[in-house]
Amino acid sequence: MYQIALSLWRTFVPYLVAFVVLQAARLGIHLDNATVNSALTTAFGTVYYAVFRTLEHRYGARWGWFLGAARPPAYAPAGAAPGSHAIDYTKLPEGG
Repeated sequence: MYQIALSLWRTFVPYLVAFVVLQAARLGIHLDNATVNSALTTAFGTVYYAVFRTLEHRYGARWGWFLGAARPPAYAPAGAAPGSHAIDYTKLPEGG
């Protein structure tokens, strides 16, 4: 359950940052149209996430803090026991 919460948090943080930045930008720019504001928030949040996820992947976990947590979530394979991330290859069918 923690991994799901972590993934949701890391998705939420870029959009929170985008919202705050756009609200700060609105101090000098008047945006009346809610659609424009929504589109800018979505675009900025998506670019923010992509940039910091790439930096985290290439240069280390410290960049993950900009997404709200220092590491991406790790998911167990389907059917694995909780806390078990290793695949038991002895239980696979022959040729599998």
